[in-house]
Amino acid sequence: MGSAGQRVLGALVLLVAGMLSLPLAASLLDGQGTENWILPAQLVAMAGIGAGLTVTLPALARAGAPPGRRALTGAGWGLLAAFAGVLVFWLLLNGVTNGA
Repeated sequence: MGSAGQRVLGALVLLVAGMLSLPLAASLLDGQGTENWILPAQLVAMAGIGAGLTVTLPALARAGAPPGRRALTGAGWGLLAAFAGVLVFWLLLNGVTNGA
């Protein structure tokens, strides 16, 4: 797979994981005393998914980057995808109004 294909595949996987990670974390941790762990668990999971994906798909990081650097870059991409996924999920649930 070429570098463009890796980037598209990585972006799609991260966006889908970002949209599903918050509801999944909420369903697992929505109990008395654990509700404060939902957001940290989602962010840690997305950083891990991003790191693993970027190590697997090296085109998501700079060319020739060592695996440790790719993992750190992927963690950043994972966190960005978590925020983007929550935004897309929120827009899909609530819709967009024109203010009229």
